[in-house]
Amino acid sequence: MECCKGKIKEQWSDLTDDELLNIEGKKDQLIGTIQKKYGITKEEAEKQYTSFKKSHLDSCDTDGSCCN
Repeated sequence: MECCKGKIKEQWSDLTDDELLNIEGKKDQLIGTIQKKYGITKEEAEKQYTSFKKSHLDSCDTDGSCCN
């Protein structure tokens, strides 16, 4: 997730470094944290994550290990 951390912080600036450390690349935890932090539905958080991943994270690394 280290390669993604800066991009994630740009997208969801309310997330703290500690929260990102606890998430450690776990998609479900990231979505849940986004949902709680921004007061949105799980579906909306998943939609935002999917859109973000498609435009930013697919190029993060070639083995697909980052933020999957």
